[in-house]
Amino acid sequence: ALLSVAAVWVRKPHRHINTLRFFQHFRGRKNRCYKLAVRSVRRAFVKSTKARREKKRFLRALWITRIEAASLEHGLKYPAFISNLIKSQVELNRKMIADLAIYEPKTFKSLAALAQRRRQEGFLAALGDGKEPEGIFSRIVHHY
Repeated sequence: ALLSVAAVWVRKPHRHINTLRFFQHFRGRKNRCYKLAVRSVRRAFVKSTKARREKKRFLRALWITRIEAASLEHGLKYPAFISNLIKSQVELNRKMIADLAIYEPKTFKSLAALAQRRRQEGFLAALGDGKEPEGIFSRIVHHY
């Protein structure tokens, strides 16, 4: 009888070994009973996949909140700030702008000044005369 039990165990350890590394840290019977463990591992993988998508949403919302707070300090609301930067052909993503707002406030101030100027005077008046706000270097990129 012992040989047959051992033979059964030898026949299918690959399933257990492959998933063992995923459920070793679970609490309760989920780290000992294969049936419960497999169910828990499957749920954990589904949740981790969803969490990766949610993380992207959460971080984008965080960047937008930071940009909004920093742009309000310079007298611009977030939609006006972003749309005027896009019209001025500043191609920085929200992550970079949020980092500039935190770690490079002078550069962010010059971006805010550029957006403010674009908003007040229009595109040609803002970039056409060649006088950039202090601390910013840009080139006009023509998209054909």
